Amino acid sequence: MQHSSRPKTAVPFILGALPLLLLIAIPAAAAIDGIEVVGGIDLYARTDYITSADGASLLIWGLTDSASGRAQYPAPTLIFNQGDVITITLHNEIAVNISLVFPGHDVAGAGSCSPDAPQPGDPVGKITCEAVPGGTASYTFPVEKAGTYLYHSGSDPALQVEMGLLGAIVVRPFGYDPINPTAFGHPDTAFDREYLFVLSEMDSRIHEAVDFNEALTDTEFLGDYFSNYWFINGRTAPDTMAGAGVSWLPTQPYKTLPQMRPGETVLMRVVSAGRDPHPFHHHGNHALLIGRNGNMLESAPGRGPDLGYEVFTMQSVPGETYDALFEWTGARMGWDIYGTTADGDFDHSCAGVWLSDCESPNPNDNNPACQAAGVTDPFTYEDCGSHGLPIPVKLPESLDLAFGAFWSGSPYMGAAGALPPGEGGLNPNSGYTFMWHSHTEKELTNNDIFPGGMLTMLIVEPPGTPID
Repeated sequence: MQHSSRPKTAVPFILGALPLLLLIAIPAAAAIDGIEVVGGIDLYARTDYITSADGASLLIWGLTDSASGRAQYPAPTLIFNQGDVITITLHNEIAVNISLVFPGHDVAGAGSCSPDAPQPGDPVGKITCEAVPGGTASYTFPVEKAGTYLYHSGSDPALQVEMGLLGAIVVRPFGYDPINPTAFGHPDTAFDREYLFVLSEMDSRIHEAVDFNEALTDTEFLGDYFSNYWFINGRTAPDTMAGAGVSWLPTQPYKTLPQMRPGETVLMRVVSAGRDPHPFHHHGNHALLIGRNGNMLESAPGRGPDLGYEVFTMQSVPGETYDALFEWTGARMGWDIYGTTADGDFDHSCAGVWLSDCESPNPNDNNPACQAAGVTDPFTYEDCGSHGLPIPVKLPESLDLAFGAFWSGSPYMGAAGALPPGEGGLNPNSGYTFMWHSHTEKELTNNDIFPGGMLTMLIVEPPGTPID
């Protein structure tokens, strides 16, 4: 898979089925749901509840940036600029001492950590400042390197991280340009879109024990841990595929459904925030790993991610973060992803050669350009060597199919087919869908109910399609 360092903008192409939409150039947008912090931020720790897709209600200890708002899971995503100095003030409304740690940021050295309330009996070697119930603690540190980071409780993390005191930090590089964004400031880390994937898990017995006041600081289950819920950005499937800030998930605001157009580059920011490893699998495609734990994988300053390598699954280790570039095109598909006129689909071009030219009298016979293997159309990102080629298998009749919610009724991108009443609906633009999920199969359940857990979908939308 090739990864281009040049900034890309989706270019329209002409397909008879979508003439108006595809005549409009729609630029890519790069955005992560989060709070852009300049100078400082106040975070409030309080109790609340989240729901899982099987209907369970779980007590959490969460954070919010609102003095009167509800806590959320995971904690607010904080977006910093490289070179800034940040102060985070933690207000504790939970009945136990809590604190925060910021791996990869120098709070103890170049920064400072101070509680407002006295801390008698603090243990020797304590790594962070605690906020007593009703009190505050502040953390100041310089933001030295771009990348993706984790922040979480530093007090009794076995319990408090489990209860929900965890979140992600995104650091923009010096000179960040939102029109032509890069992950680390080097052109070889350019991307069109970015998505955050905070991976975590819960043992519902612990949350029930704390909820019923059987224990506030410890439970017998911490030494006999057995997770039964698995989350991406605080949601279990199929809630992972709902929109951002939907009303029925008031404490789980972050969306988890990545979308892209062919030829775009997606920056995957993966945060392994829990206590278990979660091999995160981007189904059917490789990604180029360019960063780990806030460090670009380069051999020397200025070289860019020359030590980056392709992965089929991210072996995400607890406490680590990963940055990877993902692209999708029609290269090496072996058939025309936009259909053929013989199938009754619309005429379209690849590198200026129209499908009808390639199919008369026989596919690829009368125009050498139709055989241009390795040439990719700059508009559609179709492999011109596959231009006009039919799918090399006989597809089953519709009456022999079980219809999934993402099935458009057609195997071709941008083309919808007939579906029975009530079927489909989750793929209105007729894109291609790939399941992204944990490769630990038990984590695709909600308390043993399949499908669920750490699972979402990538949708590759047709060129020109608007994407939120």
